[in-house]
Amino acid sequence: MRPQPGPFVTPAAQALRYLGTEATRPTPPRPTTLPPSCSPRRQRYNILFFDTTHAASNAVWGKPAHVILDLHNHYIKSDDARAKVENYCQWIRSRDIPIDGIVLTEHRQFEPTDYTPLEKKYGLVILEGSEVETEYGHVLVYGVTEGLMREFDFARIDNPLADVLAAVEKHGAIAAPAHPGRARVGMFAHTEQLGIPEGISIVEVYNGGSREDEDQVAMDNAQKFGYRGIGGSDAHIVSHIGRCGTRFPARIESMGELVEALAAGEFEALKLQKK
Repeated sequence: MRPQPGPFVTPAAQALRYLGTEATRPTPPRPTTLPPSCSPRRQRYNILFFDTTHAASNAVWGKPAHVILDLHNHYIKSDDARAKVENYCQWIRSRDIPIDGIVLTEHRQFEPTDYTPLEKKYGLVILEGSEVETEYGHVLVYGVTEGLMREFDFARIDNPLADVLAAVEKHGAIAAPAHPGRARVGMFAHTEQLGIPEGISIVEVYNGGSREDEDQVAMDNAQKFGYRGIGGSDAHIVSHIGRCGTRFPARIESMGELVEALAAGEFEALKLQKK
């Protein structure tokens, strides 16, 4: 366990106070070393939540947030990304983006790295998953282990989705189709031909790199099939970090805690928009 130096209000909760909405539940203390530019938080954001119990058009602004993580991002280890991890951290802090951490999901690979120094320096949680490819499109995987990596080839571009889902379940991980509303690389582009896959419970409904109509396809189908929704920026360059995220009601500092929260359904997708 990391030492607990004293009370800490997450950036997400603090940002909501600037919006005039007081967080209703205190967040447990988390160690942080924040540069002076981050406190107080100077920029204000509207936060749009997606709730699968209502029509997509009824998503609401200004709901209390406890912890917000951006669940889908890439850095230079992915062949199509240009950002470095520390550059993401610097951008988040210099722009006062109200998120508490990011998840790196590199394409077709998983090579874990210790980001503890950056976490301490910037007061952010930095976790790692993967984005694998199947006949239904791209799929985010959280909770990757050595055992899971032996179950299928992460480098393939045509993994059978059924095999990926079976392996993920076997190893206690979580799978969520990425940007499912996009053509070719999104799940819903293939369901008419291949059918609705079994074993899906979560999809990415807010993707920072998707067009609005593509996210709408994702939201409409999440409503139709009862999927829970997550959000991620899908950042490949520094300025795209923090466009979308996922709200959790309690502190998350490890991939195990993230997997547990996703498995419990304790989350909501959101989109961040500066006022």
